[in-house]
Amino acid sequence: MSGELGQLQEGPSHSGLYLPNPEGNEAEVQRSVNQRVGTPRRRSWIQNVLEQITDSPRRCSTPLEVVPVAVLAVQRYLLEGEPRDMEPKPPLYCYDVTISDGVFREKCYLDPSLNFLVYKNILKVGIEVKISRVSCIYNEKRLGQGILCIDNVHCGEPLDSISLEIPFRNRAHREIPERPLRGGKSHYLALWNNEDPYGDIWLSNKQPEEHNFNNIRIISLSHLEMTWSNIRNFPALLVRILHKSKLRYYGKPNKKMIEPYQTFLEVADSSGTVSVIMWNALCPEWYKSLHVGLVLLLQDYSIKKSHPFRMQPLPVDPQIKLISTMEICLNLRNPPTNIIIIPEKQVKPEWRLPKLNHRFVTRSELDDMPENSICDVIGVLVFVGRVQRSKKKESREDFWSYRWIHIADGTSKKPFIVELFSTSQPEVFENIYPMAHFTCTQLKVVRNDTQVPELLYLTTTNESRMFITGHRGQPYTNDTKNANRRSTSQAARRESQSQERVGEPRDNGPVSSQFCHTTSASLSPPKKKRALQGSCAKPIPVPQPETSAQRKGSKPDMPITFQRRESTRTGCIGKARKTISDKWESQMWREKKFGLIDHLRYSCIYPESIPRRFVLEHRNFLTQQYNSQPAKYIPQEGRPPNLYDFKSALVLGHFEVTILGLNHEIAISVAFLPEYSPEDVRTSQIDTLLTCMNYSCVFPQELTGNDRFQGPKAVTGDIIKAATELDKVHIVGILDICNLGNGKTEVYLHKIYRPDKTS
Repeated sequence: MSGELGQLQEGPSHSGLYLPNPEGNEAEVQRSVNQRVGTPRRRSWIQNVLEQITDSPRRCSTPLEVVPVAVLAVQRYLLEGEPRDMEPKPPLYCYDVTISDGVFREKCYLDPSLNFLVYKNILKVGIEVKISRVSCIYNEKRLGQGILCIDNVHCGEPLDSISLEIPFRNRAHREIPERPLRGGKSHYLALWNNEDPYGDIWLSNKQPEEHNFNNIRIISLSHLEMTWSNIRNFPALLVRILHKSKLRYYGKPNKKMIEPYQTFLEVADSSGTVSVIMWNALCPEWYKSLHVGLVLLLQDYSIKKSHPFRMQPLPVDPQIKLISTMEICLNLRNPPTNIIIIPEKQVKPEWRLPKLNHRFVTRSELDDMPENSICDVIGVLVFVGRVQRSKKKESREDFWSYRWIHIADGTSKKPFIVELFSTSQPEVFENIYPMAHFTCTQLKVVRNDTQVPELLYLTTTNESRMFITGHRGQPYTNDTKNANRRSTSQAARRESQSQERVGEPRDNGPVSSQFCHTTSASLSPPKKKRALQGSCAKPIPVPQPETSAQRKGSKPDMPITFQRRESTRTGCIGKARKTISDKWESQMWREKKFGLIDHLRYSCIYPESIPRRFVLEHRNFLTQQYNSQPAKYIPQEGRPPNLYDFKSALVLGHFEVTILGLNHEIAISVAFLPEYSPEDVRTSQIDTLLTCMNYSCVFPQELTGNDRFQGPKAVTGDIIKAATELDKVHIVGILDICNLGNGKTEVYLHKIYRPDKTS
């Protein structure tokens, strides 16, 4: 592997602020701004602070005047340990914050003690902040250079607009590609995960080029497998990309790697398929240009024995030999690999390169597929959940980014339910919305037929790829079966669009295609993962496997109140304490509630967590609302709508459940959000409220006469009535804790069961 640094590389890209010089660069930039804008010269607050801190003997200062400044960027990178540190100290990552005072922009280093403001989504782009304490960190290897450090800051409200015309005070901050202020790292990471490529070091301009194959010796993969240990200079390889993995970032504070990335390509010729590993700086140069289906000419590569624990994706064509004894290594040096993309029109039939094959399945076929099967799906998005994050390891700061989506293909009333992890395609992952055509490959089937209801959904794998920009030119368009599926996909899209034109959802009608939940880069997954049935998006229950890292089990307690809450336009839903008739209290609660030591109130549901109905004309606004916060400020187009203007998709509203501890000293109130499924009658599963809570869904009883099902109001009454069966019953509760950022925390009742019965 290449990319190791013998020494810390210092240069302009790693420098910080230049010390103030009233006759130098800053004054020149100031005059330029004044001439261009045509306004009287205004003194920069950033400039004043720099002059004040320069005169301070301790190189730290409280600004004489604290004025609001705007946040334009919050960028993350790996924190390198100091040379004297034997072990890296937490946190692993640090942040550069770009601010603007209306005269200059300045990139500042955020003191690690304030990192929690980013974790909790309090410090973010587009808001107003007041910096009350600063310091200066000098680069002792370069004269007159230092970094402005934010030591204390108060975060305010979002601003309506921020000008992007304000220049940087420091010329080094204008350099491209952007470089972090501290350490030897040459690039920034994505703000919320390590899998997504971020920044201007990631190129996408590699194009196919005609190549003269005269005097080029090409070896087949099967022949190379037999002879590679005896060859010093390997002949060229002519292969087609069958699979492409997401990026893997393996940077560590104590390893001075320039760009520590790795990705796998599964390539094949007529004799077999093999894994190709692309290392380090070659990833930013080539990753975004190498697509599944391209033909490559590889020269000057190296070979090593394959990793014994890595599982290669199985080839779709069983006649292609799987070569698992060696791996091809591509590197920027040792030796410098030569990669050439061959145009498809130059590919000759006599090369016998394999064609792309896919495993497209319909929703009606999915029910018969065994667990861990691999398949590809295509259809119309009818539900898009908010972006969530879950920790990879409890003791680390690394997270997975994922969201839940539902895809309808017209072959079944049920949609594909997909747990969609980031696939190093942020341009797709962050821009999906209901009514869009969507294709996803290399999905794994997750199922458990012993559960009631059955557990069945799809999840992404390391080689999954997503497509939303239409079918033309995509690698799967030649598949004989995507050709037969277009009509069903188009039918599902028309049905979805017709549902959108129906109008606002009624209390007793189906919910149209919708977004569910907003973002705020939550630090833990939300309480449940629900499904929508059919293109008209009726909720159905989807029981999920336990994730103990986000759920808290309690000792056996007693539920003592159960009441319905309604949505409000302002503040936290549940705080308004609106009088509602749908309520039940036990006699014990009436006697004990005024003598409690503590009552933990977590039944609040914030407006951004309410499922909303999707409106196509506001697609950009809704997409931003349900994505993670961006690393850089993006100006709004016109006056943005209010999230409250979009109809809630909750038919039943939500419920507040209060549980009393066994000692009758502490109580906790949490939220419960049941789904209403009027067309999925399973009377055997609605015997008890316990079952309703465990499956997060309400199945109405079938009625006789003209009315086939109970309406939501009647169902709500049944829920309240059923709550009385748990009076004085000992239960164990499992709670889901969701951190929305900005100091907002929601707690949901995930499941309850009696300790003397099987969960």
